[in-house]
Amino acid sequence: MLQAFAAGFALSMSLILAIGAQNAFVLRQGLRRAHVGPVIALCCLSEAILIFSGVAGFGVITKAAPWALEVMRWGGAVFLVIYGLRSLRAAFANTEALTTEGGAVQSLRTALITTLILTWANPHVYLDTVGLIGAVSTTYEAGRWFFGAGALSASCVFFCVLGYGARMLAPFFAKPKAWAWLDGFVGITMLILATKLALGA
Repeated sequence: MLQAFAAGFALSMSLILAIGAQNAFVLRQGLRRAHVGPVIALCCLSEAILIFSGVAGFGVITKAAPWALEVMRWGGAVFLVIYGLRSLRAAFANTEALTTEGGAVQSLRTALITTLILTWANPHVYLDTVGLIGAVSTTYEAGRWFFGAGALSASCVFFCVLGYGARMLAPFFAKPKAWAWLDGFVGITMLILATKLALGA
């Protein structure tokens, strides 16, 4: 059982380490210290639903309704383009340093809605969690639930480190130029991901 847990942890960590829209958003929230806990909790809850749906065999449904992935693919691409362009605009317009108090702060409702969209509108998350993790879990038969638990643990650990660990970078982002660079990085990342989604890469 421990072997299945460790294998699930390793696979999930290797998948989630890739820079993505969701990761970039969690990092940004962590740097701003804005609704970090709720955002991480929602990310972990979403991962739990997706991973254990895959372990339970939910991948069959996605194969039976490929059109659903197509809708999510184009919807996700459009959203990422809009989000990316907004980040790039902020990169050029931002002249303020990162501070822990004052300034416009995104509402909790907006932060959670953005988290949901960045998570569930990305078809790659279904391929990784429901598809890949779900498929590999079947090789562990009775231990597949431990495999899923390991995969979920990796995701939760990563999000906590990303969200709360970002605070250590706060002094660096006290400089306006550093924050502009982050906004630019996030914007470019979003546009690259949108292109990949549109091309089906």
